[in-house]
Amino acid sequence: MKNNELDLEIEELALQLTDMLSATLYFAGVQEEKLEEATEAYIDAIDVVLGDDDEAEMGVEEIISIVKYLKQTQPDLFFG
Repeated sequence: MKNNELDLEIEELALQLTDMLSATLYFAGVQEEKLEEATEAYIDAIDVVLGDDDEAEMGVEEIISIVKYLKQTQPDLFFG
């Protein structure tokens, strides 16, 4: 594969991951009109919850921990 094709594929995968994160947050109770804000908050919370370790594992348990953290620290994003 050429570099341009790889770059395009990476970009498409990144967009899919963002959509999956939005869907995850929606089913965790985030109000639909606040999904973009919640997605940004989730990304910011990664370092808070997992620390600055670039090698930290990002599995199901870590994702759940980050969503729980958001529910505790930013309840306004979620349905009451």
